[in-house]
Amino acid sequence: MAGINSPQNRENPFKQNWFVTATWLIVICYVVYSFQAMGLSWERFSDGLGHASNLLGRMVPPNFSRWSLLLSGLIESLEIAIISSIFGIFLSLFLGLFAARNLMPTWVSTPVRMLIALCRTFHPVIIAILFVKSVGFGALAGILTLIVASVGFIAKLFAEAIEEISLKQVEAIRATGAGFTSIILFSVMPQVFSRFIGFSTYQLDSNLRNSTMVGIVGAGGLGGTLFSAFQRFDYDFVAAILIVIIALIMFGEFLSNIVRRIFR
Repeated sequence: MAGINSPQNRENPFKQNWFVTATWLIVICYVVYSFQAMGLSWERFSDGLGHASNLLGRMVPPNFSRWSLLLSGLIESLEIAIISSIFGIFLSLFLGLFAARNLMPTWVSTPVRMLIALCRTFHPVIIAILFVKSVGFGALAGILTLIVASVGFIAKLFAEAIEEISLKQVEAIRATGAGFTSIILFSVMPQVFSRFIGFSTYQLDSNLRNSTMVGIVGAGGLGGTLFSAFQRFDYDFVAAILIVIIALIMFGEFLSNIVRRIFR
């Protein structure tokens, strides 16, 4: 016991933790350097708070006098979100199935997974700019943008959910001589259907938010109205648009809760 507890056999905690300590020092130095390189300072932050208070003062009270413009933008954003969600979820079902490595051979699942990753690579605003340049301004660019964004996110979740299923049910259905479609319908879908509903409602909620964002670059919806109001320094109308966007998101949350209760 004395030999075990001797000073020669005691471990030096500094020698054990030198890598962690060095890592934290590097991180701290990099953060300090980043603050200096970007010109961040407390004075700039405090000045920004003063400008923000002036901006909020000009936004109150909100101006709803142009309610027809608000209503048309709201309806268009809602249409963009719903249409893109329907097509995006429908495509994601098939792509997620073909991307599942436990059901598909490698030569099928690998290219599909690469396609899904490609759809997820770029931010929706960047995709919206590309579609605006391709098909022009308006709702079509927004719909195509959110379809791509939906596929990039929800198809990956679909594939991962399918890969986690129990293959015993698949083998049982296959032993009856059932075809591929019957196997999917009666052994795969019952195991993942509730998760599919959860993913789909989340994507609808996400598309409701993004439908207002992509409009900033001309892809339809309330985003274009919001951007125009900012350019005109029409801040009371900006406040009205923001309130409408908040109401739209709350409606999406309400709709998602209803769908979850129906399919629970």
